[in-house]
Amino acid sequence: MILILGVTASGKGRLAFDLAESVGGLRLSSAKRPEIISIDSMKVYRRMDIGTAKPPKQARQSIKHHLIDIVEPSESFSVAAFLELADKAIEQIKSRDKPVIAVGGTALYIKALLSGLFKGPGTDEQIRAELKAQAKTEGLRNLYDRLAGIDPVAAQRISSNDAKRIIRALEVYRITGQPISSFQKQWEQDGRQMTEDRRRKRHEWTIIGLRREKTEENKRINARVKRMFERGLVDEVKSLLAEEKPLSPQAGCAIGYAEVIDYLNGRCDIEEAIELIKKNTRRFAKSQRTWFKTFPNVHWLDIEPEEPPEKILDRAKALISESNL
Repeated sequence: MILILGVTASGKGRLAFDLAESVGGLRLSSAKRPEIISIDSMKVYRRMDIGTAKPPKQARQSIKHHLIDIVEPSESFSVAAFLELADKAIEQIKSRDKPVIAVGGTALYIKALLSGLFKGPGTDEQIRAELKAQAKTEGLRNLYDRLAGIDPVAAQRISSNDAKRIIRALEVYRITGQPISSFQKQWEQDGRQMTEDRRRKRHEWTIIGLRREKTEENKRINARVKRMFERGLVDEVKSLLAEEKPLSPQAGCAIGYAEVIDYLNGRCDIEEAIELIKKNTRRFAKSQRTWFKTFPNVHWLDIEPEEPPEKILDRAKALISESNL
């Protein structure tokens, strides 16, 4: 079982597909090809294709992908739902005697897949409703700045567009008087202290991380944003907004979609929207790097700026062979 992680636009999706096509240096028959599990909180949404950088349809027809296009954009989706579906997919793939390749960049989902769910404080609907109202009247940015003041660690990990997680972090602070990052730290400690019996209940992974220089990563992010607009991101958002059911808050705050919605509503011009997407994506990548530093047992591959996919694949396969010796 192989898990590939990395920040957005790092090339992890391409590596997952290449590995699935060629494992151990041998081309596999379709009957024995690995299947891929997506670990992405936005690729789960149907018809949100361009802005989430889903694998091309041709790739998904060639290699079976799981947890892509499974919910409507009007619906909410949670880490608990992801974990349940991911575990089922893993068991189904194993029952077919096929290898499993998981790939993604949603750090909270990866954490849950590796260690189980974070059992944090309960909820308070009154506080949550109050915070949602404040987000509408004061603006989400004010709530994010408030979070940065009381819990800078959590603010580093959370996108300034992610209303759901910002409100949840502030809710936890209001309920307990403690930052949510302190509970997450306890979760990490509990995970390290699990007994071997409990450890066996989760899956055993060979974890590969793709790492690029920050300047190179920013260059790739900018190029991806440009491609998204060339491929019709604005028209995709228009189509979603025209649907009978409105976008869920979770889908509507996705990077790329939130900024285009602001443009379509006249809150910014197209150039400002493009630059905001680049900026917010860079900030998201920074939060991913912060999360990934806490993950144990990751075999990191430092990728050169112009390194071809074929060489990255060869290095990944060599690393997998070494880790399984």
